[in-house]
Amino acid sequence: MKAEDTLFRTIVEVPRWASPMQAHQRFVLLGSCFAQNMGERFQDYNLNALCNPLGVTYNPESVAIQVRKALESIELNVESPKQDASLFFLDGFWHCWWASTLLNDTEEDRFRSTIQSSFRTLGEALRGADFLFITLGTNVCYRLRESGMIVANCHKAPGKLFDELSLDTEACVETLSGMMELLARECPNLQVIFTVSPYRYKKYGYHGSQLSKATLLLAVDRICRLYPKKASYFPAYEIVLDELRDYRFYADDMIHPAPSAVNYIWQRLTESCMSEEMQQYLKDYEPIRRAQAHRKHITDN
Repeated sequence: MKAEDTLFRTIVEVPRWASPMQAHQRFVLLGSCFAQNMGERFQDYNLNALCNPLGVTYNPESVAIQVRKALESIELNVESPKQDASLFFLDGFWHCWWASTLLNDTEEDRFRSTIQSSFRTLGEALRGADFLFITLGTNVCYRLRESGMIVANCHKAPGKLFDELSLDTEACVETLSGMMELLARECPNLQVIFTVSPYRYKKYGYHGSQLSKATLLLAVDRICRLYPKKASYFPAYEIVLDELRDYRFYADDMIHPAPSAVNYIWQRLTESCMSEEMQQYLKDYEPIRRAQAHRKHITDN
């Protein structure tokens, strides 16, 4: 790196992977909005990538639940509202506590089939994938008071139905360790890459948001040390906070990273984690990606 490159900014060092990703490999991305952004970028380059088939998920417990249900293929039970049902009816639509608000339907049987299909798709993708990217956004969870179930999304249900809880570092490590043990048994060749979302959560207060991120960072660091051959960490959080400190790298809300920041993180991921052959593939495919994006822009407008 040239001296002038670091004259007016700090650089987060990202060691180049010894066994970088290849273009022909298969990828799964789960977690927060940042995982969604990265997953869509994989898909834009026509890579074999599945991204959040059940919608965005923010906390470690909910991510682990999705992975576990997908691999164990547990049937969803909605026969009685008194049971620990994952499906529920609210405001004219069926929803799933383990999925985002994007998945809903007016018909129960059709929605049940959709959810089960989404879990099967995720399970099959995990078993066949080479890399699983997990982006954690917060340690805050919401638990149904009646059943004790941790939900991935509250679906704008009445607040009186939930208890809010913050997972401490030990709870996060326990949850993620259980997930890693399951992945080690069911997907022995799968490599797991953790990231912590750089998105700050204003609703918890900025200090509270930083405490949440610190908890996640400590937990992920522990997991990477417990599973050094299967888990690793990519410092997207540090890149945004330490390299891209200027507000021009943020969206209009001054909280979410702007497209330019997402592009920069993608560039750093490409340089450090992808093989030279894969980088060349991305360069060759770039004109196609731009043309597709242009056509989509014209269609949307």
